[in-house]
Amino acid sequence: MLRQHAEQQHADELAALAKADDRPRPPNWRLSPWAVATYVLGGETEDGTVITPKYLGSRRLVEIAIATLATDRALLLLGVPGTAKTWLSEHLAAAVSGDSTQLVQGTSGTAEEAIRYGWNYARLLADGPSRKALVASPVLRAMETGGIARIEELTRIPSDVQDALITVLSEKSLPIPELDDEVQALTGFNVIATANNRDRGVNDLSAALKRRFNVVVLPLPDDVESEVEIVRLRVGQLGEALRLPAELEAGSQGVAEIRRVVTVFRELRDGVTADGRTKIKSPSGTLSTAEAISVMTNGIALAAHFGDGVVRAEDVAAGLHGAVVKDPVADRLVWQEYLEAVVRERKPWNDLYRACRELV
Repeated sequence: MLRQHAEQQHADELAALAKADDRPRPPNWRLSPWAVATYVLGGETEDGTVITPKYLGSRRLVEIAIATLATDRALLLLGVPGTAKTWLSEHLAAAVSGDSTQLVQGTSGTAEEAIRYGWNYARLLADGPSRKALVASPVLRAMETGGIARIEELTRIPSDVQDALITVLSEKSLPIPELDDEVQALTGFNVIATANNRDRGVNDLSAALKRRFNVVVLPLPDDVESEVEIVRLRVGQLGEALRLPAELEAGSQGVAEIRRVVTVFRELRDGVTADGRTKIKSPSGTLSTAEAISVMTNGIALAAHFGDGVVRAEDVAAGLHGAVVKDPVADRLVWQEYLEAVVRERKPWNDLYRACRELV
């Protein structure tokens, strides 16, 4: 598989944690909250099994998120694009219920059936309304199994469709008026939703729906080294899955390029250079950690297939240009000014300056 689900990829770690976990577990949870936190943040079991970190960030935020899932409140992960909201929601669902696949992908075209239920019209016409003719949504299946349902990009979903969640989250039941019936959630059921800060005003959540969620805001990494480590780990995982020779040990050329990409992104996001001496304009895009991962993965692919396997400035330049210049007019000027005012003045970055100037 190109990409396994979290519970498949890390099945050994989850099994080791379950075996060693002797702490109290909420009803229908595969692991205790402590073991879920260990799975997400990394650690080691008593038998020596190493648990790789899935999320590098504030431990307290992760603990708050896990504690929320153990209550009757749903969890909303909020943040700018690229702050690992989807990544964290998948791993939380995998650790809590052993199934991260009960997923609703929110878009402007998401219909109410994606949250409630639909109908198999062939069976409906043949046999009439019945439970066999009903097509359960991921939320309904999670209710029936006492699992975790995931809703991505909640604020992208039309407001009238969002409100279908209110009864589910408050009453823990889903009426089926066509059958004069309802589905009541089993113990352990909960919802993890994600939303972007940048999407405010798209389809704002109603006050009634907001009250059903406990909100955890995921920030961007605090410092350069934290962000470099996140990018290094994720690019290494992607490189392994794609059979790309990623040399990302400490002190390697690959890590040096990651540090440059992260530095460029952070300076353009903050509107000032790392030393605080030069103010610069920020582009229209978010320049998230996820985009830095994409730039480096693309650079490694270029180096592997069209170079000598060692990622260099010319391999990441195209990805940098594409990540920064989202608006072909305004962002292009911002990028050119940054190259001339900042990159050109850093002598060790001369190779990056030349590679980027060729593209501009």
